[in-house]
Amino acid sequence: MKQGLDAVDEKIIEILQENARTSIKDIASQVFLSSPAVTARMERLEKRGVVMGYHAHVDPEAFGYRIKAFISLEMEPMQKQEFYPFIETVPNVIECNCVTGEYSMLIEVAFWSTTELDEFINQLQRFGKTRTQIVFSTVVDHRNPPAKSPA
Repeated sequence: MKQGLDAVDEKIIEILQENARTSIKDIASQVFLSSPAVTARMERLEKRGVVMGYHAHVDPEAFGYRIKAFISLEMEPMQKQEFYPFIETVPNVIECNCVTGEYSMLIEVAFWSTTELDEFINQLQRFGKTRTQIVFSTVVDHRNPPAKSPA
């Protein structure tokens, strides 16, 4: 068991990953516990940071975000102190990861136009060299890994 999760915890997480709006009563019937017992387990999972929130998955195109891109940024480690506060303030940044390899940051973004994307890349270049890949289509959308612990 990873992080002290048992099979019931894993099943609750699996149900929530499939549909975070599943009622406590429905979860309880699927894991064969009472509603208060499920509520207590969910609260414990939240407090431990295993469950980090409940979100609506929204199509960015519904809001006019037609450009999705991945930007690799090569920068020096000492620039992180300035870069991190900057990148956290950019609402078009979907995700930013510190990675290994030639580039040190991998940034996923969504913009209405290539002009806006270009303006953002120009801002990023004060931190270092960039490489941008614009997404044509998404074969597998963001998903969570299985909630099962390794055997």
